[in-house]
Amino acid sequence: MINEAICQKIVSSFLGANKEKNVLEVGPGKGALTKYLLQEKNINFKAVEADWDMMNYLLNNYDIEGEQIIREDFLKLPLDRVFDKESFSVVGNFPYNISSQILFRIDKYRDIVPLMVGMFQREVAERIVSKEGSKTYGVLSVLIQAHYDAKLLFHVSPGSFFPAPKVTSSVIILQRKDDFELPVDRKLFKAIVKASFNQRRKMIRNSIKPLVKQDDLFDHEYMTRRPEQMSLVDYIELTRILENQEQ
Repeated sequence: MINEAICQKIVSSFLGANKEKNVLEVGPGKGALTKYLLQEKNINFKAVEADWDMMNYLLNNYDIEGEQIIREDFLKLPLDRVFDKESFSVVGNFPYNISSQILFRIDKYRDIVPLMVGMFQREVAERIVSKEGSKTYGVLSVLIQAHYDAKLLFHVSPGSFFPAPKVTSSVIILQRKDDFELPVDRKLFKAIVKASFNQRRKMIRNSIKPLVKQDDLFDHEYMTRRPEQMSLVDYIELTRILENQEQ
């Protein structure tokens, strides 16, 4: 990232929404965002970086303490250890090849991560924030929006990077919902959503057939829809119906 105005805009968007003292940056690299975050004296800042070279670069070029950098793979890091089980917000220009996995990792620890601002490849960002009826609406949209309000903040052109990538990037914000825990069995909810979108051209009743034990449920309105026609609320209600079906 070589566009300082974009770096400042990301940090400003994050700080404007952040209410947590503890802040974790994921994948700081050479510190494009880090240098601005370190200027904030009212936050307890840490970064997780898997690359030794990048870690040494940060230590040699910024006023940052060694204990502020966690040299681990974010996808394997127990997040409740980072700030001793205290809640924290996440910010970062995420590696695009694992960005969806980073999201699901954050979602797993949603009880202690109320906010995330991050940069993604545009296509992934649009999937995350999409609503029903959109071609980009899918598993990622529903599972993340089950617990977080998702909003696309702005796009970032390839010219903001060196070397310039072949794709446009986008910055999004996730803010945890007040009632972020689902009122239904999450395992069943997840199974329904995944099964539905695995066959997105088919009606729901064909995709989730193994989960339906009560034959008359196949005539329910939801069963005649295709997955992209189902809102988050619809998927929650369908999960409730299957939870309560006769065994």
